[in-house]
Amino acid sequence: MSLTLDAGEVICLLGPSGCGKSTTLRIAAGVDRQSGGTVLIDGAVVSDDLHHQEPEHRSIGLMFQDFALFPHLDVAGNVGFGLRGSKAEKERRINDLLERVDLSGYNRKYPHELSGGEQQRVALARALAPKPRVLLMDEPFSGLDDRLRDDVRDATLELLKDEGSAVLLVTHEPVEAMRMADKIALMRGGQVVQMGAPYNIYNAPVDKAAAAFFSDVNVVPGVVKNALTETPFGQFLVPGSQDGDEVEIIIRPQHLRLDFDRDGRGPNPTTKEGTPARGIVSRARYLGHYSLVEFTMDYDGSQLQVTVPGVFLPEKGRPLWLSMRRDRCFVFPKN
Repeated sequence: MSLTLDAGEVICLLGPSGCGKSTTLRIAAGVDRQSGGTVLIDGAVVSDDLHHQEPEHRSIGLMFQDFALFPHLDVAGNVGFGLRGSKAEKERRINDLLERVDLSGYNRKYPHELSGGEQQRVALARALAPKPRVLLMDEPFSGLDDRLRDDVRDATLELLKDEGSAVLLVTHEPVEAMRMADKIALMRGGQVVQMGAPYNIYNAPVDKAAAAFFSDVNVVPGVVKNALTETPFGQFLVPGSQDGDEVEIIIRPQHLRLDFDRDGRGPNPTTKEGTPARGIVSRARYLGHYSLVEFTMDYDGSQLQVTVPGVFLPEKGRPLWLSMRRDRCFVFPKN
């Protein structure tokens, strides 16, 4: 893999457990040494086949998921642990950071007296205090409850942008990566399989697994003939494929459109949404801001899921017609 961070940029390493995210972070930090390749900071080699600079000499900040605060030091002692300079300079930097993380007046409190969100903010202030060139964050929000997490992430992102450090953030949560990152590096099996802005990663996935990592997906199988594949939703163009190739058409549940059954007939085909296909409701669940409706398709008995805004809970056994947004479909070779 090859990865470049710019000053002031947040890059998220995103992927399932065991794909190599934390290992990459530890190599960048110098905690682990790579078996091959080169690590550079500001153009200077800090680790290669010949030499290896220790972590404390790399001007790198580290922030872990368990925060790793020193229990015997108060908040001021934790934040100022890596600072150099006069006592007055240290105090100014400590007080400035505590004010920016909304912890003014917490200088003499100890970690065990703080909530999880407060501990996270102290850990962030400590990592940023020496003004590192690079900040490495290993799932720093995973220990927070859902309601607190969003507020802490937003405040953290604002502070990171103000400080201007290059940030490498490890997470396995797509929503967190999309909320925090300027760029996402999607990892699988020790490799970066796709990298780009969150919008591009989500809307132009490199393969089925990449699409499925960000949300639930429906899979409609097909076989190529004359660069086309037949589906219950009409024909799909499959350029560059050979006759007999198996393909999979991927569409997210929110991009399927529902319409009513009119004595066995559905809506007319359109260029945008293709040919409608009829399905029978097998289950409908209300999930808050949307409803999830599951269908058994007449065409082949396959199962498809549709999400619709608000409360729409059709009874089991009801026929409805489904249409696929052609501009929201992805066609990939079957693995």
